[in-house]
Amino acid sequence: MFKKNVGNIDRIIRALVGIAALAAFFMASTTGVLHWVFLVVGVIGIATALMSSCPLYSIFGIRTCPAKD
Repeated sequence: MFKKNVGNIDRIIRALVGIAALAAFFMASTTGVLHWVFLVVGVIGIATALMSSCPLYSIFGIRTCPAKD
């Protein structure tokens, strides 16, 4: 489906940020746009960490995972 372009350290950071954003979405008393920003950032962070692929990295040609020989 997508080529792997996210390395292990990048995946861990994305997963932690995604978990923190989802926790903020469910536990914070924010309302309005900020509340939904937490949800979007959390879902995108978790999804890209699980897939090991980031569409923006593909567009800009960035790759944080080691190159295969």
